[in-house]
Amino acid sequence: MKSTRIVQKILANYEGETPGVKANLCRMLMNGKLGGTGKMIILPVDQGFEHGPARSFAPNPAGYDPHYHYQLAIDAGLNAFAAPLGMLEAGADTFAGQIPTILKANSANSLMSATAGKNQAITASVDDALRLGCAAIGFTIYPGSDCALEMFEEISAIREEAAAKGVATVIWSYPRGEAISKDGETAIDIAAYAAQIAALLGAHVIKIKLSTDHLELAEAKKVYEAQGIDIATQAARVRHCMDAAFAGRRIVVFSGGAKKGENSVYDDARAIRDGGGNGSIIGRNSFQRSREDALTMLGKLVEIYKGKA
Repeated sequence: MKSTRIVQKILANYEGETPGVKANLCRMLMNGKLGGTGKMIILPVDQGFEHGPARSFAPNPAGYDPHYHYQLAIDAGLNAFAAPLGMLEAGADTFAGQIPTILKANSANSLMSATAGKNQAITASVDDALRLGCAAIGFTIYPGSDCALEMFEEISAIREEAAAKGVATVIWSYPRGEAISKDGETAIDIAAYAAQIAALLGAHVIKIKLSTDHLELAEAKKVYEAQGIDIATQAARVRHCMDAAFAGRRIVVFSGGAKKGENSVYDDARAIRDGGGNGSIIGRNSFQRSREDALTMLGKLVEIYKGKA
């Protein structure tokens, strides 16, 4: 598999990494309709764990079948498919080698009490990722949670093992928990902080949410105002988050969130593109639509990231 100059430039930012990690990053960056552009669209399907089966798949019952998601990601020409252990195992043989996969190695669920603390259980290993031929492991952290330090220590150890075995690491950095408000979960100062934390933990690919112009932390607000940091538009906020990810030296993709209208999805993608982000990791906004509608929408997103729409 050849790599483009754009991809080679991105890989050069990962100094000190093993050839195996770079090869797996290259696999994802060169796969699909955006292959070689430096842009990525990833299909994540861990919502069954997070929200339950009916909330996740009843809007499009075909999604109860793991094979549906593999095939959707392949037919849409996406860069990678991310899912927990059981879902990947359910199609690993049938779809072996047809699309890079990311093993989601920890998960939460909606059955925990409100007093349990924001945390996730480790549900898979690096060896599982190797056995299934995955390009990367995925791991969620919750900056702002009372459990955050434990999560940081967990991913630090898992990331070290993964890198030693040539597997890349994707960190879902989702601020939530006791230390921040609901509005703070998507505040721009918190989003940029989340990107920085993931980068400092050694993430090769960082997944964060698109942010609002809300500033959560009083001390941070003083700096944003004093330095005149532009957070007026979504593209400007994406650009600021890219700055927080080592001045764009790390791949950052932005989550799509709950299902919404197609125009909103397209506007988000244009803001990500114009702000220098690397792409989208888009789950419910794709698999909760019919296959035909999802393929149409994902095709339009590819055109947007290519600068053609």
